[in-house]
Amino acid sequence: MRTEKDTMGELSLPDDVYYGAQTKRALDNFPISGLKLPRRFIRAQGIVKLASARANGALGLLDRKILSAMEKAAREVIEGIHDRHFVVDVYQAGAGTSQNMNANEVIANRAIEILKGRKGDYKLIHPNDHVNMAQSTNDTIPASIYISSFEAVREGLLPALKKLKEALSKKSREFDKIVKAGRTHLQDAVPIRLGQEFGGYAEAVNKDIRRVSNAMGALLYLPIGGNAVGTGINAAPKFKSFVIREIGKITGIKFKSCENPFEGIQNVSPALELSASLRGTAITLTKIANDIRLLSSGPRTGFAEIQLPPVQPGSSIMPGKINPVMAEMLNMICFQVIGNDTTIAYATQASQLELNVMMPVIAYNLLFAIDILTNGINAFTEKCLRGIKADAEKCRVLADTTLAMATALNPVIGYAAAAEVSKEAYRTGKSVKQIAVEKKILKEKEANRLLDPLKLTGNPS
Repeated sequence: MRTEKDTMGELSLPDDVYYGAQTKRALDNFPISGLKLPRRFIRAQGIVKLASARANGALGLLDRKILSAMEKAAREVIEGIHDRHFVVDVYQAGAGTSQNMNANEVIANRAIEILKGRKGDYKLIHPNDHVNMAQSTNDTIPASIYISSFEAVREGLLPALKKLKEALSKKSREFDKIVKAGRTHLQDAVPIRLGQEFGGYAEAVNKDIRRVSNAMGALLYLPIGGNAVGTGINAAPKFKSFVIREIGKITGIKFKSCENPFEGIQNVSPALELSASLRGTAITLTKIANDIRLLSSGPRTGFAEIQLPPVQPGSSIMPGKINPVMAEMLNMICFQVIGNDTTIAYATQASQLELNVMMPVIAYNLLFAIDILTNGINAFTEKCLRGIKADAEKCRVLADTTLAMATALNPVIGYAAAAEVSKEAYRTGKSVKQIAVEKKILKEKEANRLLDPLKLTGNPS
């Protein structure tokens, strides 16, 4: 054990941990969920601390030995070497003060160790005076949220969405000549090609890719350098520009300073904007997953227009049953993402005066949503979508018998008369074409021409 001292007094800590007294107090005060901020966020904290150390070093404010040790410690945090020492619960002190101090203490104690000192000997390197120099929780935590979220979307979610769109587009081409009954209100509608249906899904995902990409732009503006309330108190005049430059070098991303640092610290709007785009994506994916479940329903008593690749048994009691489990999984993820967005919306509007103090829960819910969406989309694309097959004959039969085929008679006999044909077809169980010929409304050749389901869908590509 070792003894550390902060402004509230002394505490005993295990000698093998890098966190210090303030983190230990948070550990004791917030035994809430066992949930921690994820790897990406800790990596982003390491990036902010490394960039800040380099900025302060370039400004001549840090001794070279201290800077070198802090740089090495911060790089280790970025690499994930010390993740087990980031122990603060998600539900913690407002704004993330405990989380910021957790990073400060881990880097300070590891840097002290690099200089051959003993952990807790803050005369060598101090968590506040050195690691947190020219910074505040209030600018480092939102900066870490934006950096980690940007990287997560760029490296995970956008590639997953693009693969999904490409897979849907491929199915659209594959199914382009398969005509089927359209359905509106879950009732018979005019024919549509299965490829057109999947093409609609592909374009919906494409639009979500654009929305998410646009929302990412807001994440590029970091409030770092604004310090406690935006004034940059205790920071050298050039610190802001230096630290932004260093973050750019480390990440390879062209981050910029907030246009107004006061607004940038008062609000966490970029996180809200990104979350809203995730919610929209989740709603699109819910629709697609629901459709896949409907179109594959059966195989004897449902639509059964498509077959999904079997990935696991579907029932513990009904032998041979196969369920649309990948679509069901995607549904559950989407509902969770929508719930996360609600939490983020409430937490974002909780900003008061100069600060939003709900940032830890915003960070957790945003990164969690990105992560599960990424993984869920990848799994759905690989284990379900790519293996979908169409039952062309079942689609054709349903297209031939849909009562909405009477719509094609409107220009010939008018809406009212066409409605009577549809009703007669429903009463007798015959097709619209059969009734039109039997009632001598159309000659058979003309009926075949006017009521050809494929022609009614436009020209296949």
